[in-house]
Amino acid sequence: MILIKNVEIFAPESLGKKDILICFDKIAYISENTHIPKGNFPEIEIIEGNGLKAAPGIIDLHIHINGAGGEGGFNTRTPEMNLTDFTLNGITTCIGLLGTDGITRNMGALLAKSRALEIEGLSTYCWTGCYAVPTRTLTDSIRGDIILVDKIIGAGEIAISDHRGSHPSENDLIHLACETRVGGLISDKCGILHMHVGDGKNGLNAVFNLIDNSNIPFENLLPTHLNRNSLLRKQCVEYVKIGGFVDITTGIKNEGDEAVSASQLYNTLLKEHISPYHITMSSDAGGSMPFFDDKGNLTKLTRGMPNTNINSIKESIELGIPLELALIPLTSSPAKLLKLKNKGKITEGCDADLILLDNKLNINTVISKGKVMVQNYSPLVYGTFENS
Repeated sequence: MILIKNVEIFAPESLGKKDILICFDKIAYISENTHIPKGNFPEIEIIEGNGLKAAPGIIDLHIHINGAGGEGGFNTRTPEMNLTDFTLNGITTCIGLLGTDGITRNMGALLAKSRALEIEGLSTYCWTGCYAVPTRTLTDSIRGDIILVDKIIGAGEIAISDHRGSHPSENDLIHLACETRVGGLISDKCGILHMHVGDGKNGLNAVFNLIDNSNIPFENLLPTHLNRNSLLRKQCVEYVKIGGFVDITTGIKNEGDEAVSASQLYNTLLKEHISPYHITMSSDAGGSMPFFDDKGNLTKLTRGMPNTNINSIKESIELGIPLELALIPLTSSPAKLLKLKNKGKITEGCDADLILLDNKLNINTVISKGKVMVQNYSPLVYGTFENS
């Protein structure tokens, strides 16, 4: 049992200063002042929360947990991520995925890494597939993967508008979306088709066509990387205004006149009076961040980092967005859209996934599934092969 005393709670809505009692892996009790009974009572670890802010643990729905990349040759394949890459950056729930490379990376390895991180202390899920269409699966279909594999919640990241993808036709995308949706219906999962959108000249046109020419609900489609260029930003606003859901990449920064940060696009969408519950953010951490010239030649290659999530929250605050709103795209919004029913909020009965932030919004403490993973800015728990 853990008792966090006198902490300012953002659930993500502001609840003021309260105590949070954690029992095993759940939030058991939230109160103004919790009194510990005297006598024969189980030992309770006390964490003094005065001067700290409690927020839900970050949910990163697009993260390459077992590495990705390879667009610059075999030596540019990025390595697997370690437990503290997540915990030091406040990530308590992640959804892993493949990317460009569905050959030297595969769904079996992704699922194994997901289970390893779960054992080490995180909550983990997976998207099935990769850029390519037909895409890579564990069973004979996307529908089969979602129904039969507990950790697989949808399909992604299927590439559109990108020279590295397979240029799926309109019927291809409709078929993929239907398979994903039905798999979700049968297994009571989100059944989302998660689409990587590249720098191609068609932008989000394929997604608009999918909506216009099929019966797939908006809730089953989630395009990502929409802050990468001006065309996508414009289409992003149009798409959300007609009811769509979008994911913004915190790992994309201001690059010349094209890309903008996740917080800048989020601020634009809020000014358009768009609900924050139609917007999620994710890091794309663990994946390569390649830059190509107009002839498709690789010019630069960097690696996505998980600290971009908490940095985006800070940047949102600097833009004048209240903390309650700044938290939503990385906590309660992905939890709601992905049907993670006990995640993304600080409420009695929900999973005890919490981060404690100091007055500069630096991460002081991380609790995942009721276990303290980080305290006083330092890891308490390391991954199996990390040097402690």
